[in-house]
Amino acid sequence: MRVVVFLFVLLFTTSCSVVIQKGRRSDIERIRLLEKRLRELEHVKSILEERLAQEIKEKKLRLSMKKEGLVVTFVAEVLFDPGKAQLKKESLYILDKVAKILKNEVPPSYRISIEGHTDNQPIKYSKWKSNWELSCHRALSVLYYLEKKGINPSRLSATGFGEYHPVASNETEEGRALNRRVEIVIIPPTIRKIKKETVLPKKKVPEEEILK
Repeated sequence: MRVVVFLFVLLFTTSCSVVIQKGRRSDIERIRLLEKRLRELEHVKSILEERLAQEIKEKKLRLSMKKEGLVVTFVAEVLFDPGKAQLKKESLYILDKVAKILKNEVPPSYRISIEGHTDNQPIKYSKWKSNWELSCHRALSVLYYLEKKGINPSRLSATGFGEYHPVASNETEEGRALNRRVEIVIIPPTIRKIKKETVLPKKKVPEEEILK
């Protein structure tokens, strides 16, 4: 039986790439799993787009596919008052919608990371020591709310990045507004080795033996 050795590069819209190397048959199974993960993320994205259409239209949040997974980005002012980490009551209905989708539509093996970000303006009139601290507490506020809404806490994590991961220039008010954000990142499980693979010998093997 002939064994055909493939070399593929699979590029997804999520910016993920997989290189299939010589002698690794299980890479085909990895591709199938990655395709499944992509379909699952696209399914969740389509549901979010449908149920949050008005909020997306009003630019209260946006959706994007990144290499980490599916990202739901909230404008900070939608969730919080300036310099505060307590969720606005009027914003909770949006988080309720998101929480319901996370709970019912996202596979339980997926992790949910909440990431807080700020602009680079120094803290002046609030209790926080730094933007870093503010971003951490904002991420935690969202995490605790999602937990309250029934998301398994073992799936949740919170990180504060302060001003150090900007998505726009801090030279303008518009740019600073984009940098003040909270991101909910839906992360698929890591794809590990499917099965033990046979290591090809280092010495040169006649072609006819490889193709038998």
